[in-house]
Amino acid sequence: MRTTIDRGAPASGKTDSGRRGSHAMRWWVLVVLGTAQLMVTLDATVVNIALPAAQHDLGFSDGSRQWVITGYALAFGSLLLLGGRLGDLFGRRTTFVTGLVGFAGASVVGGAAGSFEVLVGARVAQGLFAALLAPAALSLLSVTFTQPSERPKAFGIFSALSGAGAAVGLLLGGMLTEWTSWRWVMYVNVVFAGVALLGALLLLAKPAVTERPRIDIPGTLTVSAALFAIVYGFAHVESTSWTDPVSLGSLAGGVMLLAVFVWLESRVTHPLLPLRLILDRTRGGAFLAVFVLGMGMFSIFLFLTYYLEAGIGYSPIEAGLAFLPMVAGIVASSTTTPSLLLPRVGPKVVITAGFLVSASGMALLARLALDSTYVAHIMPGMILLGLGIGAVMTTAFQGATAGVHHEDTGVASALVNTSQQVGGSISTALLTTIASSATADYLSSHKPGALTVAQAGVEGYTATLAWGAGIFVVGAALAAILIPNRAPAPSEGEPVIAH
Repeated sequence: MRTTIDRGAPASGKTDSGRRGSHAMRWWVLVVLGTAQLMVTLDATVVNIALPAAQHDLGFSDGSRQWVITGYALAFGSLLLLGGRLGDLFGRRTTFVTGLVGFAGASVVGGAAGSFEVLVGARVAQGLFAALLAPAALSLLSVTFTQPSERPKAFGIFSALSGAGAAVGLLLGGMLTEWTSWRWVMYVNVVFAGVALLGALLLLAKPAVTERPRIDIPGTLTVSAALFAIVYGFAHVESTSWTDPVSLGSLAGGVMLLAVFVWLESRVTHPLLPLRLILDRTRGGAFLAVFVLGMGMFSIFLFLTYYLEAGIGYSPIEAGLAFLPMVAGIVASSTTTPSLLLPRVGPKVVITAGFLVSASGMALLARLALDSTYVAHIMPGMILLGLGIGAVMTTAFQGATAGVHHEDTGVASALVNTSQQVGGSISTALLTTIASSATADYLSSHKPGALTVAQAGVEGYTATLAWGAGIFVVGAALAAILIPNRAPAPSEGEPVIAH
């Protein structure tokens, strides 16, 4: 068993000075964790904007381009549960710092890449270290903020950064690519990592390991292979088809390995993922909500960006600026919902209503056309999306780590990220197929011409947004059925602040 010691500070925080000092330091810890989370979420979209420039500079083909994105997703998605459990076993500070240093180093290598192979290798390394970093950040947040008066605010701020980071990444990617070089979308991570690393070394206590940790080797190998196969299968679908033998084989193999993993976890003494974490209705419903949110959000960022740039001619910077009302909605909702709505109406109502508000925003955007204007047709949907996403995310993050023993918060936090990652992989493959089909159907039923081609593209993008609205409605129904309407219990606290 591992214990983490808050050296020199009263563990209970019962003295007035200890309580005041701990309170002040906790919010500085949140700044550190939020900076790291912002870096990871930014990286999910900032590279996308720079891909065309990187492709031109390094000279790789269109068919190879997807591996810059897929390489990161494969490493990140398949190693998240292992990364979360390593944080539980060896200390969250250790994995957090290791993740920061490794992510920054990989970013430097990627920025300096002189070939396609080096760039992809750097992206894979980024995914590996992100699999350590992301669960450690959320689990540190969970065990640090356990007081009912502080926990909702902390999770609200953290969720706002998680939800807004991807949208801000689009703007930052456009600015860096247009004003400097595509290489700076990699180098910029060093700035975020440096700030977070300095704060972590100053604020977080070093863990004290009193017993040799035990790792569930069979479970680790099985679930890592399963998640790799699933993420790879959906990535391969995107570039081939749903009937491709490699895609089908990967997906079928991944599902079978997941079944084997569940069987193993029910029998081993020290499981990688204790099944009690997902069998609880609050946590299980929260994981499912994050999964659905990941599916819907990918249709927003990917295909709405296509519409703004390819459909109506926005520059990368203009497209990034167009997402700012959604960012404002996410921030406003994430920071007010936990204190104003959640205590009054409960998590079932908040998540259900949040999904429905997001669905209404997506439905508005599904009506876009070539002559749509930003203020009248795009911005209202963006605002509704932000308000709904923020409410769902902050409530689901709290629910996913509710009532978790501090020795399991790492793997519980990893499951949050895994749910979102797998949901996004499924969504990307599914919606790419839907967009292609809608575009082809429009072209086949209308006279050839430049206007027809442009409108066909819009038909593809809006079809995916309509499906995104449907995904959010399904999420609302599942939340209403599965999630109990009681306040999420805090995780067990753990002293993590150095003095």
